[in-house]
Formats: sequence, C-alpha cells, structure tokens
Amino acid sequence: MPENQETWTIQGLLKWTAGYFEAKGVDSPRLTAEVLLARVLELTRTALFTRFDQPLSASELADFKALIKRRAAREPTAYILGEREFFSLPFSVTPDVLIPRPETELLVETALSALDSMKDAEAVSVLDLGAGSGAVACAIAWERPECRVTAVEKSEKALAVARRNAERLGLSAIRLLQSDWFSALPGGERFSVIVSNPPYIKRDVIPTLSPEVARHEPVEALDGGPDGLDSIRAIIGGAPEHLEPDGFLIFEMGFDQKDAVAEAFAQSGRFGEPEFVKDYAGHFRVARASLAPRQ
Repeated sequence: MPENQETWTIQGLLKWTAGYFEAKGVDSPRLTAEVLLARVLELTRTALFTRFDQPLSASELADFKALIKRRAAREPTAYILGEREFFSLPFSVTPDVLIPRPETELLVETALSALDSMKDAEAVSVLDLGAGSGAVACAIAWERPECRVTAVEKSEKALAVARRNAERLGLSAIRLLQSDWFSALPGGERFSVIVSNPPYIKRDVIPTLSPEVARHEPVEALDGGPDGLDSIRAIIGGAPEHLEPDGFLIFEMGFDQKDAVAEAFAQSGRFGEPEFVKDYAGHFRVARASLAPRQ
C-alpha cells in the first residue's frame, strides 16, 4: 500500500487492494478485499457501498494493512476471520481444523436423506468420524434435533474447536469423543448412520495444492496415504461393527476415486453394492453403502 497517499477512502482502498490481491494470485480479489475491510470497520459488505467516500483512520489503515499482508501470503480468509459459514450456520475455524467446504454440504444432504428413510425416526443415531471443526455433526444435529449425534476426532485441538462450535449453536447434546476412528467407542455400540469426511488426498499431491491448502491447513486432515485411501479403508473396515443392520455408511471421497472405493467395499466383503452421489459439477463425491445381508 503506497505510504505517500494522505487519505484513503473505502472506495480507493478496495480498488487498490483488489489489484494487489490479483497480482498475488489471490482468488476472488475484490470480494476478499471487501470481506476483510468490512471486518476491520465492523460493517457489512453492503454498508461499505453506502460509504465509499468515508476516509479511514490511521488505526483502521494499520489493522487493514495487517490483514492484507496475511492474505497476500496466502493465508486462507477463513483463518484470518476465524469463521466460515457451512450449511447456513456460522462455524469458528482455526489452523487446527480443515476449513469446511461447500462441496461437503452434499455429504450432509446425503446423510439427512438416509436418516429420513429410517422407519423409526425417533431412534436414529449418527456417528461422525473425524469431526474436525464439527461442521458436519453440527449441521446434522441442527437439521434433525431428534437425532442422537456422536462425533469423534483424533486431534485434541480440533476437538476443542468442535466443542466450541457445538456450544455456540446450542447443540450441547452432541457427544464429542477423542478417538482414532472407532477406538474410543464402547464395543457393540451401533449407529443408524456413520458419516465421515476423511483425509483422501494422495500424499504426493498435497505439495502441489494451492498455497492456502498446502501451507496452512492441517496435513493430517488431508493426507490419505500413498493412494489416498488409507483412511477410507480403515473406515470401511471398522464400520460394520458399529453400524445398525439397516444403517448406512456415508463418506466424502475424491472426484476420481469411485472405482477404487468400489473395490475397497468389495474387498471388505461386508457391504452391498455402494451408491455414488454426484456433486453439482457432475463428479462422484459421496459414497453410500449398507451392510450386506448375512449369509
């Protein structure tokens, strides 16, 4: 930001910052500038447009400049703001958790559809594996308050974020457990639906992702092993002992993993033919399967 300009108005600052972000390779440069400036000025984005000629104070400029530097270094906007919307709900996020993605809303929608198909809606229960920020578990609990929701997470720091989000949304009934997948669950405890957004990115692909992801998001929430399927295999392997006979296992996967996931289900020998759900871009992004009938 040029230091020799005496007065910066909202309009002038947004124009300059959008150009700067574009040069730095930041996605949606104008929108990002508006969101960050709105945070500094404690205004809505709409309110910015009604105050284009308003000058900024020296302290406001200093605060905004600090945010510009962080975003130009490709720190995700969600971490800078400490918040991300998911399923029309506000969630706190920190670098200890994966930032909730819009495409993961398809996972929630698929789980809700499965719950709605259950005969006894009053007795349904959900297990969310690898809860992270708690976005998936909280969205399900918010939409289906009659449902008993358990969320497990290996990372103690991530679990603290999930707990904070559940409390913020008034979802104190969600049971949160520190667990490496199924390890902390009582033996024999079963659920109507097991849902997960597991790590599924191939390990050698992670360094090639955008700087926002590769440098800043928790690698343990991304790394699916050499072929991207380590966590998916663990979930498929452990789910049968915690799934009701007529329940569903539902998880997110990579857009190019349909055949490999189908093979993982077949190798387990415990599930029927899986279904795959396409996202709005036409990619298969969610797998859903039920236990195979006992022979």
